[in-house]
Amino acid sequence: MPEQHNIEYKLSWRDEYLKWICGFANAQGGQIFIGIDDNSMIVGVDDHKKLMDDIPNKAVNHLGLVVDVNLHKSEGKHYIEIKVPVSSVPIAYHGIYHYRSGSTKQELKGIALQNLLLKKIGKKWENIPLENTSISDINETTVRSFIIKSIQKDRIPTNSEKMEIGLLLKNLNLMTEDGQLTNASILLFGKNPAKVTVTASFKIGRFGTSSHDLLYQDIIETNIFDMADRVIEILKMKYLIRPISYKGIERLEPLEYPESALREAILNAIIHKDYSSTYIFLKVYDDRLHLWNPGNLPEELSLEKLRTDHSSYPRNRNIANVFFKAGYIESWGRGINKIIDSCIEGGLPAPLIEEEQGGFGITLFKENRAIEWVDVPQPHNERQAQAIKYIKEHTSITNMQYQELNNISKRTATRDLQELIKQGVIQKVGTTGKGTTYVFTYQG
Repeated sequence: MPEQHNIEYKLSWRDEYLKWICGFANAQGGQIFIGIDDNSMIVGVDDHKKLMDDIPNKAVNHLGLVVDVNLHKSEGKHYIEIKVPVSSVPIAYHGIYHYRSGSTKQELKGIALQNLLLKKIGKKWENIPLENTSISDINETTVRSFIIKSIQKDRIPTNSEKMEIGLLLKNLNLMTEDGQLTNASILLFGKNPAKVTVTASFKIGRFGTSSHDLLYQDIIETNIFDMADRVIEILKMKYLIRPISYKGIERLEPLEYPESALREAILNAIIHKDYSSTYIFLKVYDDRLHLWNPGNLPEELSLEKLRTDHSSYPRNRNIANVFFKAGYIESWGRGINKIIDSCIEGGLPAPLIEEEQGGFGITLFKENRAIEWVDVPQPHNERQAQAIKYIKEHTSITNMQYQELNNISKRTATRDLQELIKQGVIQKVGTTGKGTTYVFTYQG
């Protein structure tokens, strides 16, 4: 069994591994195997009898946590399995809170620790009541805009237009029962979102050849319900160009990036941002556009799952619900695939999607010359080399196109494409059937 996000292998026991038990308990639980190496080979432990007593006692004494410790034997070698349950309360080891994230263990401090403590007591940052605020802090024009859009989408009753703002906010879980506005309510509809956090703003920068070469910038300081429209407006005015073309006598002036992909990416960044952290940054270069928001993917998702059909796991549920009711998003977990599909349909490469610096980044490429970014490993055979050349010229390839290109069977084509996926050269867009295509991953 390979090491996974909830499995850890250790050759022998050390008391410092109580930190790993702490990390699993604060996250999703997991298993620690003592006497197995990183290659899943059983090496065994000699002091298994002593450890069967020591480990559970130390877990209770140092962590206040009861763990299951099981002894196993294979090929004459003993190894120990420690089953760590998810804790309903935060667990600390010598005053430090640890957390298992992916395949690493992190020490939680500051905002990350605050979010863990809130999570363990069943609260979210967006739902925290905000002191010294009242309905007068709400922008009524923005609320009315939300109501009109939501009624048009048939997602709230038509009589909502006559509803008092306070009652509407309560129905949207944006106000407590005793009438206190929450962080989410001010972020969404507030006149001054900086009352919640000074980093509620959206930063846009135009850069030269590198991220150190800032040419000019804008800071969008508005409530987040109005933010996406304002960001798009600024991008159209100052940052993006409209190449002119003609269809017959009709003059066409589309943006250099598909507007649907751009809007979806901006909405995703706004909705899923960790608002207890820093700003959203949008960097515009000559040949690409890079958007980053603080906050890693939820534990239920990975980058691989993100590109396939998956459920929606919004970080800020009440914020996401408002955008859904207004018709800005759908609650089906289709956002990333819509961005990828829009780029490919627009004749552009698929975007680069990655977790970076404690947040989520997406890069849209303006032209097919961005293919040069890809550091393609040496393909296993000539068929794969032909496919790589084809994708460079056409941005994508289907299984049928691969078959026709190399005059081979579907089974062979599928095997070749799967090998390129494992190498990290290409990624699959779509699920099954004729709509499935393969594009570069840009992961190098």
